[in-house]
Amino acid sequence: MKTEVITFANNKGGSGKTTTCSNVAYCLADKGKKVLMIDGDMQMNLSLSFLGEDEVLSLAQSDNNLYTAILSEKDMSDTIIRTPYENLDLVPSSMLMSGIEEELFKKGGREDVFEKVISEVRESGEYDYIVIDTPPTIGLWDRNVLHVTDHVVIPVEASPWGLFGLASMVSFIKEAEKKNPALGILGIVLTRVNVRKNYFRQTEEFLSDMKEIYVFDTVIRNDSMVEWAQDNSKPVTAYRRNARSAEEYRKLTDEILTRL
Repeated sequence: MKTEVITFANNKGGSGKTTTCSNVAYCLADKGKKVLMIDGDMQMNLSLSFLGEDEVLSLAQSDNNLYTAILSEKDMSDTIIRTPYENLDLVPSSMLMSGIEEELFKKGGREDVFEKVISEVRESGEYDYIVIDTPPTIGLWDRNVLHVTDHVVIPVEASPWGLFGLASMVSFIKEAEKKNPALGILGIVLTRVNVRKNYFRQTEEFLSDMKEIYVFDTVIRNDSMVEWAQDNSKPVTAYRRNARSAEEYRKLTDEILTRL
């Protein structure tokens, strides 16, 4: 089976991107799929979703994280660590990723540096899925990620400002498709939903007009259990399996697998 690369992206912060990424990754692993997560954000929240703060900070300051691999343009195999969960590995991030745009700009073939870093792991076939969390930006680093991506999932917060920037995100992905014809938008998933609010329906109606982009049937509603899980460095799907949001993430993962 070919290793599929799924990237979770949105240039607007607060979209629930990292939470969606971490829980889908866990659900895939829970189904017996071998999954590698790559934390591409300097905030390191994907790493913090699986490891304690002290360990994440130690990895961020070491020579074995995503930033050091990109800087040296070396295969990232040595940066992979095991999480406490079966079938689920992680390439941790670093706070120094805040400067990755400048570092990439200095390099030759600056749009393809990440391809060198990920290619050996991707081509090894060791993983069924590589799942990448990106920062809420549009830039050179994001372009690097999209050039090795097969499918993009765009989490969108169901709020008055949730759709802000969506058009530019879609345009950015379409532009990257010229370099990577295998790239495509798998779908948009609505997050942080309050079904009693009018703007949820307004957001649904707006997205339904985007005929060329699939909108997942599964929506992720607000659930305080997510914050409790994050406080314990766990995805909610592992922390409280019977939580409402955990069930929704499992349904979303099934829908993603159906789409794939």
